[in-house]
Amino acid sequence: MYYTAGNVGIGTASPAATLDVGGTGSMKIPIGTTAQRPSGPVAGMMRFNTDTSKIESYNGTSWTSGGVVATGGTVTDIGGYRIHTFTTSGTFTVTSGGYVDYLVVAGGGGAGVYYSGGGGAGGFKTGMGFPVTAQSYTITVGGGGAGVSNTGGSGGVGSSGGDSIFSTVTATGGGGGGSRAAGGVGGSGGGGGNASTAGGIGNTPGASPSQGNNGGNGNGTGGASNISGGGGGGASQAGTNGVYNSVAGTGGNGVASSISGILTWYAGGGGGGAVGMGSIMISGGLGGGGSGGAGTSVINGTSGTPNTGGGAGGGAENSGATGAAGGSGIVIIRYLL
Repeated sequence: MYYTAGNVGIGTASPAATLDVGGTGSMKIPIGTTAQRPSGPVAGMMRFNTDTSKIESYNGTSWTSGGVVATGGTVTDIGGYRIHTFTTSGTFTVTSGGYVDYLVVAGGGGAGVYYSGGGGAGGFKTGMGFPVTAQSYTITVGGGGAGVSNTGGSGGVGSSGGDSIFSTVTATGGGGGGSRAAGGVGGSGGGGGNASTAGGIGNTPGASPSQGNNGGNGNGTGGASNISGGGGGGASQAGTNGVYNSVAGTGGNGVASSISGILTWYAGGGGGGAVGMGSIMISGGLGGGGSGGAGTSVINGTSGTPNTGGGAGGGAENSGATGAAGGSGIVIIRYLL
């Protein structure tokens, strides 16, 4: 041990700091669990936390490890990131704050079965470098909207999907597909039903950033044998309009994200339903959008894919059933290890 001008050196004869440890070995610091932290900490304390397997220090207010430490959801470690995936509502508990990336997708809109427009996709929000502190965050994962019953061909609008929420980030549920009615408003708008009704408005105007797009218009031109619904809006594209030759509108595509460690499409709009001699099944948008029904014998479109926020596919002609449901949403949070 050496002393020079008030500095102490260990393994060095010329200490350049108050304590200067030389050599190429290591220095052992106190270790213990989170519960064993000092009861009266002061700024500058440092220790190794055996619960988190990280060195932590006290900044005068809280213990921090220089990176996020958290629990909640399904946890996976991929590519140097820790990823928390919530397919149902839960709690994201942070014990050491920092910055995270997030994906928040709301539930997709439901649809009808009587020449219905497709359900709009759930609102899509993603971001990087979002600050979190040591606290518990309630995570809400929106459910898919229910389909509407069209008994007797009365029409209606599918239910909107549920909102998904992480901290101050809220994604709005997708609008329902219209059945003899205009599409519902939502994160992305639902497609309009037959009789040339309008598609629903997506959460685009004034949104920062946009969550989605408008639904397509329904078509009623050409008589009862040639009618179709518009496609539901998706996160990156509007749904297209139904057309005269019994071809319904396609669902708008969603957005692909690799935040989960696997490239996945989210928030696709549902395809519209159609009736007529030339009617065909219309696909939903990339990102879990359901396909629309076609002809006079197809009961329903298909439901949106769970945990994608996909809109439901609109049904064709069947007055005694309930339309398909939208896909549930998802919340994903990741941070560097």
